[in-house]
Amino acid sequence: MRFEISRGGSGLTYEIRNIVLIANKLKELGVNVIWENIGDPVQKGEKIPDWMKEVLTEIIKDDASFAYSPTKGMDTTRQFLADRLNDRGKIQITPEDIIFFNGLGDAIARAYSSIQVDARMIMPEPTYSTHFMAEVLHASFPPNTYRLNPYNGWSPDMRELEQKVRSHRAIVGILVINPDNPTGFVYPEETLKQIVRIAKENDLFLVFDETYINIVFNGKKTVPLSDIVGDVPAISMKGISKELPWPGSRCGWMEIYNAGKDPIFDRFINTILHQKMSEVCSTTLPQLAIPRIMTHPEYQNYLDTRKKHYEKLSNIAYNILKDVPCLMVNKTDGAFYMTIIFNESGLNSNQTLHIKNKGIREFVENLVKGPIEHDKRFVYYLLAATGICVVPLTSFFTSLLGFRMTLLDKDEAEFEYVVKTIAEKITEYINSSNKSIQTAINLS
Repeated sequence: MRFEISRGGSGLTYEIRNIVLIANKLKELGVNVIWENIGDPVQKGEKIPDWMKEVLTEIIKDDASFAYSPTKGMDTTRQFLADRLNDRGKIQITPEDIIFFNGLGDAIARAYSSIQVDARMIMPEPTYSTHFMAEVLHASFPPNTYRLNPYNGWSPDMRELEQKVRSHRAIVGILVINPDNPTGFVYPEETLKQIVRIAKENDLFLVFDETYINIVFNGKKTVPLSDIVGDVPAISMKGISKELPWPGSRCGWMEIYNAGKDPIFDRFINTILHQKMSEVCSTTLPQLAIPRIMTHPEYQNYLDTRKKHYEKLSNIAYNILKDVPCLMVNKTDGAFYMTIIFNESGLNSNQTLHIKNKGIREFVENLVKGPIEHDKRFVYYLLAATGICVVPLTSFFTSLLGFRMTLLDKDEAEFEYVVKTIAEKITEYINSSNKSIQTAINLS
């Protein structure tokens, strides 16, 4: 062509999906892949109950389920969500304060692209890839972050957060993911109130990703943003992908809090809405299903059963991994991910895992030659040696070395086997560098 047409990329890779390409190559070489990279309960064996399928069958009989929805979303569903929120008595919103999107990925992309280039969000570190990639793409600079401390149960560093928002005038908003992805940390109410206070005192708005707000276990408690937001302008992002679960629906929404109280914030929301108008609307069928599924007499029992299962797997994984040398492990208390980190000196570029098949061994050795993050190197070796596909933690914009896995396997025995295999391979991988050093000494 007469000149370059593609826009330069950010250099960022969505490793949760990118690693699938590598896993599929290994499948061609004979590796049996165990997918622990992505939070899809259905892929991991979750059986959608018959009553939920019957609800969808009834909806699809209505021709209206095939039609466009209003740009902001189905009126009846937005009214349902507003009523549920208003019934809590902490904040009052109208259906006009709710906007539907084709999944939260769509909502996130449109929100960050509506912020001026020189205005920045501050977000947790590590953070969910979709958020930090959207923020970086909008500004073309690395994001501002506040650290989640693995040595304090993944609690946020509140002093750092407050210092940064006061000293960096470009920061206009704070992102919170509660419960957190990738760490599984559940924010206590007091911590959330501190974040609201910081936003209020520094004239910022809030974005809370509350995808997993109803998936909390191990006796932990939290509250939704709507309960503690007060008069701070804010957005809560919610969806049905993980809670119903229906990830293929691509159905998420924003709840706008305190609209009309700040003209700058209102213009921001209006920009998001005008972007939404360009695609007309979001998918109609899943929107229509939300009120009927969430009010079904079986719904809460179904959700509670799933939470008990995630709690059980959280404890299985924690009890296996907590005593493995060179690891720092925190118990997951919400969502369905577990993040494990290596001690600072735990990984290096000399470590390997035994791989009998020559073709597979050469494939992974080719992947890891040259500069590569140490945790990604381990993840590739683990995948090639065992077929277990996890995500390197550095893919979540952090210097911490580790990996994220899911708590979604419906077969407890299989899950226990996977975690024990990971534990064994970590020990083998860590010890392999000692063997390499000893070999070098012997040769000398």
